[in-house]
Amino acid sequence: MSELTSLTLTEARDELKKKTFTAAELSAAHLAAIEKARALNAFVLETPDRAIDMAKASDARIAAGKAGPLEGIPLAIKDMFCTAGVRSTACSHILDNFVPTYESTVTSQLWRDGAVLLGKTNCDEFAMGSSNETSHFGPVHSPWRRKGSNTPLTPGGSSGGSAAAVAAQLCLGATGTDTGGSIRQPAAFTGTVGMKPTYGRCSRWGIVAFASSLDQAGPFARRVRDAAILLRSMAGPDAKDTTCVDRAVPDYEAAVGKSVKGLRIGIPKEYRLDGMPAEIEKIWEQGRGWLKAAGAELIEVSLPHTKYALPAYYIVAPAEASSNLARYDGVRYGLRVPGRDIIDMYEKTRSDGFGAEVRRRVMIGTYVLSAGYYDAYYLRAQKVRTLIKKDFEDCFNAGVHAMLTPATPSAAFGLGEKGGADPVEMYLNDVFTVTVNMAGLPGIAVPAGLDAQGLPLGLQLIGRPFDEETLFSLAAVIEQAAGQFRPQPWW
Repeated sequence: MSELTSLTLTEARDELKKKTFTAAELSAAHLAAIEKARALNAFVLETPDRAIDMAKASDARIAAGKAGPLEGIPLAIKDMFCTAGVRSTACSHILDNFVPTYESTVTSQLWRDGAVLLGKTNCDEFAMGSSNETSHFGPVHSPWRRKGSNTPLTPGGSSGGSAAAVAAQLCLGATGTDTGGSIRQPAAFTGTVGMKPTYGRCSRWGIVAFASSLDQAGPFARRVRDAAILLRSMAGPDAKDTTCVDRAVPDYEAAVGKSVKGLRIGIPKEYRLDGMPAEIEKIWEQGRGWLKAAGAELIEVSLPHTKYALPAYYIVAPAEASSNLARYDGVRYGLRVPGRDIIDMYEKTRSDGFGAEVRRRVMIGTYVLSAGYYDAYYLRAQKVRTLIKKDFEDCFNAGVHAMLTPATPSAAFGLGEKGGADPVEMYLNDVFTVTVNMAGLPGIAVPAGLDAQGLPLGLQLIGRPFDEETLFSLAAVIEQAAGQFRPQPWW
């Protein structure tokens, strides 16, 4: 049955239509693969019974000629998405055994279109992290290894479980959330495709909130076309989320393979960082060559406020997190640690329930929102955010259709190698991705090659608001030129 797990989402969809195999067989093959790959710790909850029931229902709809766009396709769901009747914890101790009675809009649309739930994937606690090491359930191990080394590597964060599951062929696609790069960075680290749509393209309703003005759901897949298929089901208006845009969802799959001739691609000079590895510069140069060969026009552009993006992000995001996480108090749901009075209960519950990184960000956020520092930090960061957005708008108004940048400043690093003594070292992993969230733009990470140690490197494409189609067209060019990369199954 292993040949079923090696199919792309597109191939599996087409073969299911032909009835080459059943949805139940396809799900069973992936459930078996998940069982054999528990060393990766990609899943925090497996749902085999539900998967088989959903797959059988898909087979019935296929037989009746009523198949949906994702009929019978087995997917993994990041633990940030609430799933009705299935434990949803954001990988935090404070949400121990929380089982929602409602379904997030994004997952409800996936089930509406026939997808099958394999389980919930591991992530950094409340999506706060860049290496999937802050999870209450322990770190995810990347399916990749350096040449000649058994050092366990990070799959990236915060959506590390979803990225690892897709790369290891444990599912045909997965959902992630991206607040500062949490889809694109893990995708680059694992040789998968990760799309962060425009803010407002996908509903945030039913997704555990980290930073509400930055969070956005998106898909992981092994191919650009697969990601396009998934996004079409995930996106769309939602009356329950006032930040979700009320506009039609395009046929993203139709954009894959479309000519990019004549498109103007910006190369931001500010993304050439001091000390950037030569391999990152080389892969960026290759990407420019591939797009130029496909008929795109490359022009150097300037995004002068890029250098302020990371510090501004790490003021805005913790500020919003401190507000959003105030609801976890031990009163209504989740963990409760008894105290001598209600204040003592709050303190003990939050102290025991939140991990170190979450506590750090909540304290930073509370500090920058406090009366004496609001203007000096939070208000100034919001002004910087406006300037970052204007930098992109100026380029797009000058005729640039998209921008090409590196996705990460390095290949995947070892678990425990960064951030121990200095959390800022870990935060620097987001240097190429946070601008996209600050400006609310779409971005996609696509595999572009391997480094000298045999680890995947990715390129990032940044697009105009609600122009994900152009990104899919450009990403397909890079994917075709770069080829495919698959980890050796050490697990």
